[in-house]
Amino acid sequence: MRPFIAALIVLFALAPTRAAERPNIVLCMADDQGWGDVAYNGHPQIKTPVLDEMSRVGLRFDRFYAAAPVCSPTRGSVLTGRHPNRFGCFSWGHTLRPQEITLAEAVKTAGYATGHFGKWHLGSVRAESPVSPGNSGFDTWVSASNFYENDPLLSHNGIVHEYPGESSVVTVDLALDFIRAQTKAETPFLAVIWFGSPHLPHVAAEEDLALYPNLPRGRANYLGEITGIDRAMGKLRAELRSLNIADNTLLWYTSDNGAQGPGETGGLRGKKGSLWEGGIRVPAIIEWPAVVESPRQTDLPASTCDIYPTILDLLQVEMPNQPSLDGVSLRPLIEGKPFERSKPMGFWVHPTPGVPRKSHELLAQMRKEQQEGIPPGEDVSQEGTLHQKYGVAPPFRGHAAWLDGRWKLHQIPNSKPGDDTAGFFTYELYDLDADREEATDVATQHADRVTAMAKALEEWQVSVMRSLNREDYR
Repeated sequence: MRPFIAALIVLFALAPTRAAERPNIVLCMADDQGWGDVAYNGHPQIKTPVLDEMSRVGLRFDRFYAAAPVCSPTRGSVLTGRHPNRFGCFSWGHTLRPQEITLAEAVKTAGYATGHFGKWHLGSVRAESPVSPGNSGFDTWVSASNFYENDPLLSHNGIVHEYPGESSVVTVDLALDFIRAQTKAETPFLAVIWFGSPHLPHVAAEEDLALYPNLPRGRANYLGEITGIDRAMGKLRAELRSLNIADNTLLWYTSDNGAQGPGETGGLRGKKGSLWEGGIRVPAIIEWPAVVESPRQTDLPASTCDIYPTILDLLQVEMPNQPSLDGVSLRPLIEGKPFERSKPMGFWVHPTPGVPRKSHELLAQMRKEQQEGIPPGEDVSQEGTLHQKYGVAPPFRGHAAWLDGRWKLHQIPNSKPGDDTAGFFTYELYDLDADREEATDVATQHADRVTAMAKALEEWQVSVMRSLNREDYR
């Protein structure tokens, strides 16, 4: 743990605190659940009664965005409030950077206990990794290297065990052990619950499959995995109420990117891996009875980058040496006060490819080492270390987008493969209020707006590259 963070934790621990004075935080995230993969967004077949109920009683976001169209980068954005390209988490399988300040580290300075449960995918789940959950601020963690299936192998603070059961329910059960312990100790807590579903391969539990008897087996398995998440969320909500802490618990549910192959976008263009709405717009709900006292629905744009600054604002935590943030605090919106987003959102698919991380194989190898007392089969001591110096002068490679209110600008490389550094881009502009499907490019009708948005996007990309080179660490 960073020395200045450890000192702050000691300082705040000296002041008496009780859980009732500050909200507990529970952050839940599905793996590849599309915006349309819930009944409340119009899916004609899926069974999601718990998420539907949450959408009816809480704060429902209709324009909530994953920071990236694939998993690891978005998860990094949740923990840092920063676009993942700022710290080199370019695509799936890339990691956090050890120097990043994480949400878990930040809330610990306010006396919170912290736990991570489920998919990590931001580095190894070996205890010695500098970007393991334990070295990223989590006191307790039962985590997988990547997505995982039923009866998963998971790393409990670095020791591998098998946990029988449906994967999402297993994850919630582990989180509830942590939640019960903190409730008994009257300690406020952050519980991060990251499910492994409905990522490929799709293997639903029999009781969830039974709800889709007339569908092809493959589709029933996909929908059944989401229903498994829904069932797990029901168990979580019921226990929060049984413990009498639901009113004082901020429960935030979302997904890490848009729909994959069999998933539904609700009519949005594109899917996982793309910066079209179907690749980055995701379901999101906040349930917090003490604050969100009546149901509300918002179409104001928000993103996973906003989670970190929102929670720090709610807890009145300020971190020294905080590097640049891309997110903004949604506290006024959550509290039902007037809110306008203070800055646009940037999206950028860096052309660096993903890195394979086969969770079951990695964890099986760890378990073999631990059971047989043999040396580790991989060296993770340098995970997250970036040795390359990146150029900060435009043009930059890769598809990027700039979202400013109702307007979304796409900057699409159109040069020959391997030569898109030449700066030959096509710009497309969409009015999402009138055209949520991104079907009608209105760039030629709004040339001045395109020029201004393209300039703002470029300036943001320069700032991202400066962060990548660690220029915003003070």
